[in-house]
Amino acid sequence: MNTRRDFLKTSGGALAASLLPWNNLFAQAGLVNKVGIQLFSLPKMLDKDFAGTMQFLSKMGYKEIELFGPYPFSAEAARESWSKVTPMLGFSGSGYFGKSDKEVKQILQDNGLKTPSAHTDLATLLDNMPQLGEAGRTLGFEYVVLPAIPEDRRKNLDDYKRIIDDFNKIGENAKKEGLKFGYHNHGYGLSKMDGIVPLELIMEKTDPNLVFFEMDIYWTTAGGLDPIALLDKYKNRYHMLHLKDMKEKKRFSGDGNSSNQWFELFPYMTSAGDGVLGVKEIVEKAKQVGVKHYFVEQDLVANPDVALKKSIDFIKSV
Repeated sequence: MNTRRDFLKTSGGALAASLLPWNNLFAQAGLVNKVGIQLFSLPKMLDKDFAGTMQFLSKMGYKEIELFGPYPFSAEAARESWSKVTPMLGFSGSGYFGKSDKEVKQILQDNGLKTPSAHTDLATLLDNMPQLGEAGRTLGFEYVVLPAIPEDRRKNLDDYKRIIDDFNKIGENAKKEGLKFGYHNHGYGLSKMDGIVPLELIMEKTDPNLVFFEMDIYWTTAGGLDPIALLDKYKNRYHMLHLKDMKEKKRFSGDGNSSNQWFELFPYMTSAGDGVLGVKEIVEKAKQVGVKHYFVEQDLVANPDVALKKSIDFIKSV
């Protein structure tokens, strides 16, 4: 039987909880309850043992994965381009890593993993959206993401204006397939070009109902922009984040347009929480402005068992 004392104790506890700042309640629960990982973090492991790597990630605590292409259905130009660069990378796998989509689905299910997002290339997004839609329905991904605008499509502002038209068309076609189109920023497009920052032009001229964004906090910082300021300025446009950290604050040696400038900064990449980017504060802001998915991405990381564990442990503690 409940006594008056029990009632007062329960009511008092409820009142005290209601008076706690919301930030404290979030901190107790953890801001991110499903930490994901972009698979480009450990492609060599996937190349050797896809199923074993999924088990490895699941045991570490990851709940979501983000695929990278090309895929069996990708545009021929994308598959040819990939085959030319893989000898330098030291691995050849991508997409489903030699398995069928149904095999990949089963492996993910066996390990309690979901794949809300898939990176792909511009040609596939423009020409093979029905195939992306079919893959999304099989594997369950919602977002199809362009990780980089081809170099020959971003030489000047007119190029960016044309790519904006393409983005709106891709977003419309993605919606017809039950998908959402996202653009992941890299190092280029963050500095002014004829007085205009191309990334901001893309934000302002694309349809907010059709084109969404995935921020890479590392490359954003290297390009001289502030991740928190961008999240705040473009509320509800960013649906995903790529999370890693920087050992010390570094900027691109130029405008971020060349891969050589990206590679120069690889040695400064480190696990989330081990650097100077303020990952905790970025995640806190992201939760306020509609970001839905958080993917660790430590490109071709050495010692993934240590580095990726550090990242997920830190993000879950935020």
